[in-house]
Amino acid sequence: MSQYTQELKATAQSMVAPGKGILAMDESNGTCNKRFEALGIPATEDRRRAYRELILTTPNLSQYVSGAILYDETIRQSTADGTPFTQAMKDRGIIIGIKVDTGAKDLTACPDEKITEGLDGLRDRIAEYYKMGARFAKWRAVITIGKDIPSATCIEGNAHALARYAALCQEGGLVPIVEPEVLIDHDHCINSCYSTTDRTLQAVFAQLRLNKVDFEGMILKPSMVITGKNNPDGQASVDEVAEMTIKCLRNNVPATVPGIAFLSGGQSKEDSSAHLNAMNAKFGSQCPWSVTFSYARAIQQPALDYWKGDDANVAEAQKRLLRRAELNSAASIGKYTADMEKEAELAGAAS
Repeated sequence: MSQYTQELKATAQSMVAPGKGILAMDESNGTCNKRFEALGIPATEDRRRAYRELILTTPNLSQYVSGAILYDETIRQSTADGTPFTQAMKDRGIIIGIKVDTGAKDLTACPDEKITEGLDGLRDRIAEYYKMGARFAKWRAVITIGKDIPSATCIEGNAHALARYAALCQEGGLVPIVEPEVLIDHDHCINSCYSTTDRTLQAVFAQLRLNKVDFEGMILKPSMVITGKNNPDGQASVDEVAEMTIKCLRNNVPATVPGIAFLSGGQSKEDSSAHLNAMNAKFGSQCPWSVTFSYARAIQQPALDYWKGDDANVAEAQKRLLRRAELNSAASIGKYTADMEKEAELAGAAS
């Protein structure tokens, strides 16, 4: 048992407190730069720092967001007035999280499949991040649906790495966010997504048990059971996604896990909110764990689109970020409606 057992449990519960979710802002510098370039924003460290300050200093963000996942560059940065981001987050009641994997790489002998790396030296990195104030971490595995894939090699390899990472995190005082993402980029049907997600979660929890991970001190960050974006027959309904996702999770996720914080995985901001809302409105009473969000673009994108690298746009961009966080907070307790989207659009147009 870790010396941090009670702290881990308390942190995990705080991360999925009612009406709150987790903001993912752990994009690598390369990914962040691509998003900047698409909007004509200079791809520099200064602009990345300014954008992250915009996010972390958004007034009242902690009303809807319990914690934020940072990238290594970000956890070492400061606001324009010299306040470390870690201190700014503590002052605002936002729990500090950190991405610790080093990315998904090609899996040997398995074409079109990936394995996430980063276990080497992880114990030391965890110790450093804990001293810097981090209290949770994230590791993302990538599972692709395609012809004859995912292979058992891919699923088992990624499940083992997730479990090793989670055990090391708990040893070092960080709540592990365990993120097995089944990509929605292809043309698969929702039933194929269900069976792949089911296989993946079975393997992940088998490895978590084998590696003695304490379920009460972790958070699961899965993808939703959803139709592939390129499916020729169109997308499954919001209610079908909610029903199949919750069914898959109830069959695989132990009741002792405090919460499930979904990734948005390339869904539109409206779809991510609608799907999360349907799960809570229709099935919330059947779930032993909190069902909430850990979104990146589904919260950030409206703010980034408005900011465009111009400091004069910060205040309005922050309002748009806060509004998206508020809508997902409502979805996490089953109180989101499509009318809220119209109100958000009208508010944005009026400002």
